[in-house]
Amino acid sequence: MMQQTSLLVYSEVLEIRNMVKVELWQLKQRQGLPLELKIKMSLQRIKDFYEGNDGKVYISFSGGKDSTVLLHLVRSIYPNVEAVFVDTGLEYPEIKNFVNQTDNVRIIRPKISFKQVIEKYGYPVISKKVARQIHDLQNPTKKNQATRTLYFKGIKRDGTETNSFKLSKKWHKLIRAPFKISDKCCNVMKKTPFRIYEKETKNKGYVGTMASDSQQRESSYLKTGCNNFKKGVSLPMAFWLEKDVWDYIKKFKLDYSSIYDTGVKRTGCIYCMFGIHLEKKPNRFMLMKKTHPQLWDYCIKKLGLGKVLDYIEIDYGKQKELCLCKYFNGKKN
Repeated sequence: MMQQTSLLVYSEVLEIRNMVKVELWQLKQRQGLPLELKIKMSLQRIKDFYEGNDGKVYISFSGGKDSTVLLHLVRSIYPNVEAVFVDTGLEYPEIKNFVNQTDNVRIIRPKISFKQVIEKYGYPVISKKVARQIHDLQNPTKKNQATRTLYFKGIKRDGTETNSFKLSKKWHKLIRAPFKISDKCCNVMKKTPFRIYEKETKNKGYVGTMASDSQQRESSYLKTGCNNFKKGVSLPMAFWLEKDVWDYIKKFKLDYSSIYDTGVKRTGCIYCMFGIHLEKKPNRFMLMKKTHPQLWDYCIKKLGLGKVLDYIEIDYGKQKELCLCKYFNGKKN
């Protein structure tokens, strides 16, 4: 036990000081630690990032449960750190209300609306990777010919084959879809406003994402650990799990957005269709129809999400209430 603890402490020191790669076994080890130890480790990373940037930091605050815990962690040491919220127009009203009730939050906005994004670039559907592939395949040019060959046939520039970047055959039909598809939404609606804010203030951000959120986020964490000084971003909760977040909220009796009390679990951009094909019923849009029918009607009909979901054969509560009651009353088939 003593030896394991020593190894853990040693690897912690290396990561904090040198931004070294983290092994998968180290991530799993950290994810299995008790909450008290995770809190101590996160606070150390917060301190190190703060000091490494001479206090020029901010908290990326979405109003969701993860960033609510992040806000409390950072301000438990540095109470005056500014929080920054991007008002994309894609948040639940309960999220906006909670943000407006939180102290010291700067609100920034994208230059164009979601409607303009999907009209100009296309819909965000399946995943960022697939949407990016489909976008290039829908928009052939001489410049992207090699990329399209890689995506469609899995053949690299040197003629060798690979499946790593090859588009799955089940999504080939999206290339011929009667609507545009793109991965650019997140960049336009969220990343660009943050980049502008960082350029103006010279502040670097704390972000509340976790490795357990997705394979992409796990891979990113394994490459750099929590504090990426090169990119100017800190993920002090990267080795936490969702259960830790709720346990922390209960432990410190934190207020959180009332949206979670409606049964909604995903509180990001509410019209995003990334990952919808992986969700069990009732999925995010079926829940939206029950909790926020006006928003559902707007996105499904006026923004055209209904035609996209129909095309990929995803149920969103379209069929005469499809008797959604069988899901919400606990009578699942």
